[in-house]
Amino acid sequence: MKKDIFNNMAKKGFYILLYSLAPLLLVSCNDFLTIYPTDKTIGEDFWKSKEDVKNMVTGAYSQMTSEGCQEKAIVWGSFRSDELVQYKDNGNSDLQNISAVNLLPTNGYNSWENFYSVINRCNIVLNHIDEVLEVDPAFTRGDYDETRAQMLALRSLCYFYLVRTFRDVPYTTQSYEDDDQEMMIPQTTPDSVLQFCIRDLEESERYILKSGAYGVGNWRNKGYFTTDAVRALLADIYLWRASMTHNAADYMKCVEYADKVIQAKHEYYETVNQGRFKQIEDDIYHLDEGGSEMFINLFVRGNAHESILEWQFNSVNSGIGKYYVNGHGANHGIMMASKIFTLYENSANTPQGLMAFHSRNDYRFWMTSYDAGNGEAIYGLDIRKMVESAYAPIGNPGSGNAAKEKPDNVARSNRNWIVYRLTDVMLMKAEALVQLAGDEPDDPNLNNAFWLVQKVNKRSMYRLATDTLQPSAYNSKDQMEFLVLAERGRELTFEGKRWYDLMRYCYRHMDGVDIKTKMADKTEWPALYDGMLKMVVRKYVNGGDAVSYKMKSEPFLYWPVLERELRVNRLLKQNPVFIQDETTTKR
Repeated sequence: MKKDIFNNMAKKGFYILLYSLAPLLLVSCNDFLTIYPTDKTIGEDFWKSKEDVKNMVTGAYSQMTSEGCQEKAIVWGSFRSDELVQYKDNGNSDLQNISAVNLLPTNGYNSWENFYSVINRCNIVLNHIDEVLEVDPAFTRGDYDETRAQMLALRSLCYFYLVRTFRDVPYTTQSYEDDDQEMMIPQTTPDSVLQFCIRDLEESERYILKSGAYGVGNWRNKGYFTTDAVRALLADIYLWRASMTHNAADYMKCVEYADKVIQAKHEYYETVNQGRFKQIEDDIYHLDEGGSEMFINLFVRGNAHESILEWQFNSVNSGIGKYYVNGHGANHGIMMASKIFTLYENSANTPQGLMAFHSRNDYRFWMTSYDAGNGEAIYGLDIRKMVESAYAPIGNPGSGNAAKEKPDNVARSNRNWIVYRLTDVMLMKAEALVQLAGDEPDDPNLNNAFWLVQKVNKRSMYRLATDTLQPSAYNSKDQMEFLVLAERGRELTFEGKRWYDLMRYCYRHMDGVDIKTKMADKTEWPALYDGMLKMVVRKYVNGGDAVSYKMKSEPFLYWPVLERELRVNRLLKQNPVFIQDETTTKR
């Protein structure tokens, strides 16, 4: 049974501690890096025991399950892309402005305070654990190294979110525990922040526990960073930086770390779980069973075998509940699946390039949204993935029997939020291999990339289907690049990945990107790739051309800095293409 991240500390002593630390563990939603004064609540009696460290580490992880972090993962990573639209009767003006690319500096979704709260909690632990090492014999050097590895990894993930979302962000390893501390921090370039993250993750990889170290079935194998999670994050960071700089060495590092994750999964299943998992045809990667079983394991039960890192929810995941389930009245989330999920390739009413899915024989097509295949649902469909309490196994999805109306009793969601899983990493590797390939159709990198995509795709196809991907249709670098992007879209729908996937795709087709210079220090920026914009506007019933017209250059890929942050921290500089007005205007 899946356990909540707090379960093993729900003791009287812990709650006394929690209340005493409330000013520290709760961060103001008003100002950048605002931390209530803690010198009065954490004094000489704290940082004395291993249990103190354990509680603070749990506090850092628990912040990642806050509604603020969850909603930002959805809005930043999925809503800005072609995956999601606002529910037609919902009047959230902030979301309406985001859809119209009016990214006002006053928009509440610009706030980065939830992620800086996690960063500060990590910094507090990192700056105090040596004190515990000196006074508590139970807190060993191994405990110290592993705790440090956890906090370095979690902090790096938060900075990676911020760099992908805002580009130039304040970077600090200082902990803020006193209201007298100076908190004026300028932004740092992506080049520096990403290198800091890589440095910290390389240290973390040496000391963090291996995947499975907590024992078979223990939620911590997925709920805490492990070697697999650290390597997945490193692969992701290298892929991101390579896409911005077109650096082959970074693509090779992405492949290197992805291979480590894939091999570790294979070895773990062979040694620890021998006989418990069946291979899928000739596939050496022991993914969960295909079809609807995959969805049951991943998005209902949680902590599935192929998962690498998940934020643990035993009660309510209020972020998913609000945006995907019932945030707009009874039984409607604030967001819907966009119209591209109502259609599939080769269906009679599918305009070329509009569809998200390759085939109606793909289980994901039916299980991503309710009433899939309804060509009359021009605007969008209710989201099914991560919403339904149990996915009923289905037979032949192509028969149409899989289409299903949303139940009336869906009141909430307690789904884990999946940060990384095996298919994600496999497709990262495929994306990097395509970029390392030459233009020859028989380039081994292109062939290897195709078979990685094919493994992921075939796992989700009805076993008797004949319309799986054919290598003859993807024999060029451009075709393979688009195939990987499309397969990531099908596989990772609504998981907060798509906007960042589109950004990488855009960057690879842009010249003149300088990650060593802040946006505010330049007056001209590289133009955006038109092919990426065409995909972004697929979700709009109308007005897509106007949205595409507004997004002209690199700074438009990013969010403006929240206006109140600029007032608090005078060293911050605004994203130069956004100024406060009745609508966003361009310089």
